[in-house]
Amino acid sequence: MLHSICNKRGISLVEVLIAIFLTAVGLMAIMSMQPTAWRTAASADFRGRAAEILHSRLETAEQNIMNPCVAVNAGITNATVFASNQAAAAPGDISFNIQTNIQNIGTNTWRVNITVTWPGNAVGINSGIVVIRQERFRFPAGCPSV
Repeated sequence: MLHSICNKRGISLVEVLIAIFLTAVGLMAIMSMQPTAWRTAASADFRGRAAEILHSRLETAEQNIMNPCVAVNAGITNATVFASNQAAAAPGDISFNIQTNIQNIGTNTWRVNITVTWPGNAVGINSGIVVIRQERFRFPAGCPSV
């Protein structure tokens, strides 16, 4: 009876090997997901930067068209912007290509479509807006109509 009460055996070598094996399988599973996580994070970063550029360009185009003092240049223009917002690419910088299409669709009415692409994504993101000239946005006051 004394033998059954004091029977305190430690962890066997087989149990230790099983624990190490299960831990290794779990770590390999986590490590196999890492490249996918990096690609997803990079894609989200590119899309976020492109969305900021797209939004900024749409707002600028809208402000310029709404002001009767600013001439509207209809047509397609292309530009390149770097993520660092500098004139030249910095080390590790990425370039975004911006295509702006402005069409006159009526009297004092224009449609602006902007597409932003980046290396590795030829489709990119795009958005458009219809803008109407408005007298209350005339700046500077008293400028001649264009």
